[in-house]
Amino acid sequence: MATHTLDITKDHCPMTFVKTKLKLAQMAQGDVLEVLLTDGEPLNNVPRSAAEQGYKVLGVEHVEGDVHKVTIQK
Repeated sequence: MATHTLDITKDHCPMTFVKTKLKLAQMAQGDVLEVLLTDGEPLNNVPRSAAEQGYKVLGVEHVEGDVHKVTIQK
């Protein structure tokens, strides 16, 4: 199992989940993706959209300032 990282702190919806979904599509089943994103829409939408698409959201944690890390397993 590999862990991948995606920084979308500079992106805005709907590109945040589009980039997350593209990254997940490139990964092997069971791999984990750590997504760095900001408060607001990205933090609300990415975990929810990932779960709706059938991915397992392992956790959401605050990193610093308005940056959070969402951990998703494919």
